[in-house]
Amino acid sequence: MIEIGIPGLVVAFLPTLVVLAIMYAWTAGVGTGIYATVRMLVQLLAVGFVLVFIFESVSPVFIAGVVAVMLLVASSIAVRPIPETSWRSYGLALIAITLSSVATLALVTQSVIGVEPWFSPRYIVPLAGMIIAGAMNAISLAGERMHVELSRGEVYEAARRTAFKASIIPITNSLFAVGIVALPGMMTGQILSGVSPLVAVKYQIVVMNMLFGATGAASALYLTLCKHYEKQRSAIA
Repeated sequence: MIEIGIPGLVVAFLPTLVVLAIMYAWTAGVGTGIYATVRMLVQLLAVGFVLVFIFESVSPVFIAGVVAVMLLVASSIAVRPIPETSWRSYGLALIAITLSSVATLALVTQSVIGVEPWFSPRYIVPLAGMIIAGAMNAISLAGERMHVELSRGEVYEAARRTAFKASIIPITNSLFAVGIVALPGMMTGQILSGVSPLVAVKYQIVVMNMLFGATGAASALYLTLCKHYEKQRSAIA
């Protein structure tokens, strides 16, 4: 596999600089773009060193702790675009992401792939990352759209339907585009590392199914929990 040098990494930032320049010229929140880019860089550099340590772990408790941290951080990010964010919305997001992600991760690693040992970090951590990130994005879209629809005076059922459909647009588009418009990251990485394209395709089929299931389940669960919470609060009031 061809190793990317420092000059190559510098050149890779050119598209980002173009977008940041546009954000600055249009006063479209360039500060957020810069912060996100710097944070991405720092996080990836840090995780590169951390993963070396994680992948050598033979402790299931430690690996479970890593996944737990991922769930906590993802839940806080998921509610960021939602107006009037509170501990309540964070808690609902955490429940939705955890239940949908853990169930999907267990199914894929134990019943589909057959990971041995069951906590093998080389499988658990990357797959958990993809699943949790998908669920996180779905809840962000669902929560923000749900707020907008309810503020317009829509009844809950109509708002829920619109929010759910909006939340699964990215993964649905990915299902349409995979293999034709784009080769997803996992499949591309495997092919670049020398794995047979047919083997990479099998893994990608599993990944696309797990992402569609996890994102849809997380969104639906979050929207359902939102209604249940509002009913409880109304009854108390």
